[in-house]
Order: sequence, then C-alpha cells, then structure tokens
Amino acid sequence: MPASGTRPRIAVPAATEPAPPVSPNHGARRGGVLPDIIVLHHTAMASAAAAHARLCDPEAEVSAHYLIDERGGLRQLVPEALRAWHAGAGRWGAVRDVNSRSIGIELANRGDDPYPAPQVAALEELMRGIMARWRIPPERVIAHSDMAPGRKTDPGRRFDWRGLARAGLSVWSDADGSGPGGWPEFERGAARFGYPVGDVAREDLLSAFRLRFRPWATGPLAAADCARMADLAARFGVDQRGPSA
Repeated sequence: MPASGTRPRIAVPAATEPAPPVSPNHGARRGGVLPDIIVLHHTAMASAAAAHARLCDPEAEVSAHYLIDERGGLRQLVPEALRAWHAGAGRWGAVRDVNSRSIGIELANRGDDPYPAPQVAALEELMRGIMARWRIPPERVIAHSDMAPGRKTDPGRRFDWRGLARAGLSVWSDADGSGPGGWPEFERGAARFGYPVGDVAREDLLSAFRLRFRPWATGPLAAADCARMADLAARFGVDQRGPSA
C-alpha cells in the first residue's frame, strides 16, 4: 500500500504499443481524426464488475476506453487510437461526432456517491498521460452532461471539478455575480465555451452548467451563473463555427 499522501502508480499502455481491445464495441475514428477531447462519465451501476460486463457486451453497443473502479483499479477496454462508443448523440462546440474526437473514461459510481480518493488519484494519473500523448488542453476535458444537457447527468454533482482544475487537468471559475447577466449573455458565453446552445432547452443548459460549476445551486438563472459563464468564455472560449467532424 502506498505511503500516506502518495498516489498509486498505474500502468497505462503506451500509445505506440496499444493493448488489444477488450470490448468488442469500437471502430475506427471517422475521417482519420485524432482525439482532442476527454469525456468523463459515471457508470450508474451497482458495481465496477457489472459496468465492465456491460461495456464488453456486444448487445449493449456501448463502451469506453477506460474504466476505473472505486479502489483505483484501471481497466483499458479500447485502445486510445480507436473510436469507443461512449458519447452517443450530443455536441461540444462544432464537434457532433464526439466519439471520433474523444477518449471516454468511466468512473465506477452508482450516480450520487462521493468519489473515493484512490479513484480520483488513478483518474488524475491516467489523464496526465492521455493529455500529454494527444496534446489535449485542460479546457477540452468535459463532463458527459456538458455535451448532452437534459439527457445525461454524469459524472454528477459529487465529482470534484474544482480539484481537477487545481491539478491542471480541467478548468474552473470562481467569478462572482456582480456583473451584468441574463439569458442572452449566458447563452452567448455558453456557446463560445462549447455548450450545445440551440440544441437544448434553456433549463437543461443551466442544469448542465450547474452540475459542473455550481453543483448545489438551485432556482432560476442567477448573476453568479452569468459571471462564471462569461469568465469561462473569455478565458477558454473559441469560435465554435469550425468543422463539425
């Protein structure tokens, strides 16, 4: 067992020597694109073993590149160079085929449980390798709920996005609510940051944003929502009208 305060070492297969697929649910990345997004999920199942079985069931037609159990155990199911079936319908910015442009990581969690420290440590070490191999910046690490508001809620409000950002593996905002706000400003910022504005209802967009950036907030759109969205858009937003591969 590692000494207190140290992260467990994880053997992650090198991108140049990929392990053979464990899950049959995969294919080639369409159009020859490379991954530039990481999508984080929770399994919403009773156990990691049950999730592993489903992700490897050809009739389920779902998979991910990696599964991390509650103790930090890592299983690679699909090589990073291949297209796993984890994102489904949805969009992030101009990207509509998120499966072809992403690497999917499933965290064993029933849906509303805290994420154990060993699991988070394993995730962080895995992500550092993936982001270095594929040159993925922190702002391209997203929640499943970010790309599919109203349909998906994972990894949920219990996931510590602030901590992940402090580790340099995602982004965060603590902007206050003193500036101007309203739905037009919120939606403009959301679209620039990457949210699928126009494809989803306003209420679903707000819920998805809060799941990640204000996880315990309730009620109608608030100045704090607008301030944080504006801050994220200003620091990390891009013109989202590019190719939609």
